[in-house]
Formats: sequence, structure tokens, C-alpha cells
Amino acid sequence: MKELINIFVRSIFIDNMIFAYFLGMCSYLAVSKTVKTSNGLGIAVVFVLVVTVPINFFINKYLLSPGALSFINPSLADVDLSFLSFIVFIAVIAAIVQLVEMVIEKFLPTLYISLGIFLPLIAVNCAIMGASLFMQERGLQTFNESLSFALGSGIGWWLAIVSIAAIREKLTYSNIPAPLRGNGIAFIITGLMAIAFMSFMGITI
Repeated sequence: MKELINIFVRSIFIDNMIFAYFLGMCSYLAVSKTVKTSNGLGIAVVFVLVVTVPINFFINKYLLSPGALSFINPSLADVDLSFLSFIVFIAVIAAIVQLVEMVIEKFLPTLYISLGIFLPLIAVNCAIMGASLFMQERGLQTFNESLSFALGSGIGWWLAIVSIAAIREKLTYSNIPAPLRGNGIAFIITGLMAIAFMSFMGITI
């Protein structure tokens, strides 16, 4: 249990997808103009991560890893399908994102219109793909570990985009020099927030 909490906390604060790795910056900068829209996209990203990372964990462990197919036939013990990881992970992510898009369009049409092209682009959000690749690289051993990592990564990304959106809403009342308006000041604030999040590196559980 302690290890699961450690993975969860690290994924939110220490290994934050935005502030530690700067993954998913396209959607982060483009959608973070209002808190309402950012909140909707953040929830969608959390859902996609929580579904896709565990699925990819099972696929990687029982199909793609070296020797994973030995349960079918001992003669397949030497088969290594890990070179298919990228295309398989992308296929899973694209399928789940398509499902999320249909659900949001059906039940939350206002949010669907607000998110626009950035909702289907979750499929190519490098934070989503990055989580599955990190899961594979770090050798997470159990379903619970992959789920904890996915949930923490999603909440960390959600926290980042909602935080910058809240700041950017307040910036509309500020006298920002013309060359820095828009993404310029957003990049500066993101850098400062990343430095602030570095203070969490001292957390030990």
C-alpha cells in the first residue's frame, strides 16, 4: 500500500507530466484560457489515462514483453513483440479517446464545442503516450501500480492546466507588455510553476 501511495504522490507532484517532463504542452497552452474548459479537458485526460495505462500494462505484460507468450506454448518463450509497443499503445489510446469524444458530444455538447479540435487531439497528446511508455520503462509490476501511476499522472496534468488557467484568467486584468501577451507570459509562468514544483522533490513516503 505504501508503494502505491508513493507512486501516486510522485506522479502528481514530483514526476508531473507538465512541470517535470513538459509533455502535453500543446493542449496545455491552447485550452488553458478559461478554468471551465481546462477543467473539462483535465477530467477527460484523467479518464483516458486511467483506462489506457492499465490496458497497455496488461498488453505489455502478457503479449509484448520478451517471453510473454510462453503461457500459450513453451515454444514461444523466445518471442519478443516489444517492437510493437508504440503502434499497439497508440491504437488503444485512439480507441479510448474516440469513446470519450462520443460520450462528451452526447452528454456535454457545450464542453464538446468549447474543446473543439483539442478533444480528439487527446489521442496524440504526448502526456497520454508518455504515461504508457513510462509504465513500460519503469517496469511496473502489478495492475494496482499501473492504476496508481495513471491516476496520479492524470491528476497532476489536470492540476497543472487548471492552475495555469486560473492564473491566465487573472492576467486579463494585468498590464502585460505586448511582446509577452498570450503564450509568451504563459511559458514564463509555466517555468516558474515548474521551479516551484521542484520543492516537492524532497517528499519521501
